[in-house]
Amino acid sequence: MSGSSNDAVELRVGEHVVRISHPERVYFSARRETKLDLARYYLSVGDGIVRALRERPCMLHRFPNGVDGEKVHQKRLPKGAPSWVQTVRVDFPSGRHADELCVTNLASVIWAVQMSTVEFHPWNSRRADVECPDEWRIDLDPMPNASFATVRRVARVAHEVLDELGAVGWPKTSGGNGLHIYVRIPPRWGFGDVRRAALAFAREVERRVPKLATTTWWRKDRDPTKVFVDFNQNARDHTIACAYSVRGNPDGTVSAPIAWEEIDAVEPRELTIATMPDRFGAKGDLHAGIDERAFSIAPLLEWAARDRAAGAPAPPPPGPAS
Repeated sequence: MSGSSNDAVELRVGEHVVRISHPERVYFSARRETKLDLARYYLSVGDGIVRALRERPCMLHRFPNGVDGEKVHQKRLPKGAPSWVQTVRVDFPSGRHADELCVTNLASVIWAVQMSTVEFHPWNSRRADVECPDEWRIDLDPMPNASFATVRRVARVAHEVLDELGAVGWPKTSGGNGLHIYVRIPPRWGFGDVRRAALAFAREVERRVPKLATTTWWRKDRDPTKVFVDFNQNARDHTIACAYSVRGNPDGTVSAPIAWEEIDAVEPRELTIATMPDRFGAKGDLHAGIDERAFSIAPLLEWAARDRAAGAPAPPPPGPAS
């Protein structure tokens, strides 16, 4: 690399060369990691990030001046993409559409970093049929006064319910204060059905630990000491940071796959772009087997029908809970 901070660096990524401009621009102020450090991080977890993104429409969270600056939410592929960067079209109720990034190789990820992308937020469906999710997402979102110890306890209950269903859950940190659990499902159902199934599961977790978990829709009505089991993350066009995605904060925390036996010990703030390369080198991709087994949500849809018959309110319309 040349001495000038404006000198570009060329990185060979598989069959492609990706040019990183302004490689010395500081992106994460806590330890002063740079744009080039970010690219090298994604190279170090390449198999994992590509597995998490492969063939999914992906929204990009871009920070042209580092994470202390303005954030740009980018659905449409930024201009100037090489011919080998692929896209997938998604349509919106407004009648408009977007050609979103569709990762098929690691070079596409590094090119997105060149375009100042820090966070990758994929859909839970793939381009073969963007209207039928193949991923059910359980988002354990702590309210302001809920401790991470409470998140851990709710996660253990979620694991218990998944085991009883015969479903395999793949946990990861959110990169913030919560935990995510992903479950592969056959792409047979639309977003509405998957969301109803997710709510039925969330209600079962809430029934088992009502003092810790909540499915209350409006944020203002939730107990601030509880964990919201956010079923709405399965709504169409709702996205969360994928496994191995860096988060846009000064510490460069990562949404990191973890093993179930780590739930009681993991400290999310310790999983950063500085520590994850060694962890990945030692443990490999903890989500490597995620595509090997899919769970039918039919039992959860039966739970949803049972709840409705018992007088539970219908799911609120998809949209932001406030």
